[in-house]
Amino acid sequence: MTIEEIRKKDKKELEKLVNDLKKKLNDIRFKRSSNQLKNINDLVNSRKDIAKILTVLNEIK
Repeated sequence: MTIEEIRKKDKKELEKLVNDLKKKLNDIRFKRSSNQLKNINDLVNSRKDIAKILTVLNEIK
């Protein structure tokens, strides 16, 4: 997800997206702990997307 795509969305969409990504991140961490995770890049990309969205939310405030 690019920063331009994130900036086009409104505040409510971004907050929902952050919650969804945090749930996904929790699932990824669980899979990693049980050695079921095939692609470790999913973990990194989810964390980066959450950071981007939180940055845009802070800019809005």
